[in-house]
Amino acid sequence: MKLISLFVCAIAGAALMTRGQDAAQSTVDLHAKGNQENPPAAIPASSPELPELSQLDEIFKQTSLGKTADAYRMHVEWRKLQNQVANDPAVVAAKKAAESAHTDLEKRKRLGDYYKIYYERMQALAATPEMKAALDGFKAGHLAMLVQPRVRPTPSPAPSTTPAPSAVPAGSPIEAVEPPLPSSR
Repeated sequence: MKLISLFVCAIAGAALMTRGQDAAQSTVDLHAKGNQENPPAAIPASSPELPELSQLDEIFKQTSLGKTADAYRMHVEWRKLQNQVANDPAVVAAKKAAESAHTDLEKRKRLGDYYKIYYERMQALAATPEMKAALDGFKAGHLAMLVQPRVRPTPSPAPSTTPAPSAVPAGSPIEAVEPPLPSSR
């Protein structure tokens, strides 16, 4: 019984598929008669001016596409600036000088000079105020890494040649008396 119903379904499906491939009539009227009775309304002459494609591109470049997209755009611009500045002779010389330092203190000072030169060059090439502000932040971060506040404090100033004031002013009725020496009995 199932076999017969399956066979009938297959024949009916084949018949439907052959009818689906018939060609359209050669005299097909593409315009419906209902459209001729109600013609489309004319476009009003005072329609708003649409901006040109280049104006739309500029508008979309200026608007924010989201926090992640803005961060990505900023990162791409920062990498372009890094690539442009990387081969600058002053930057290369400052980096080599920092690498050739003999002591840690000397290296931190030379790295500070390097970062100042590096970020000056990048800011000169930066186009947007947002990028310049970001570069200021990066520069401050790099210079802050060079500071070592928990190492040894700076040396105190050298002692002066003037005598230190005594606890008892000179000419007072109480004069400093040396303690007696112990007797050896």
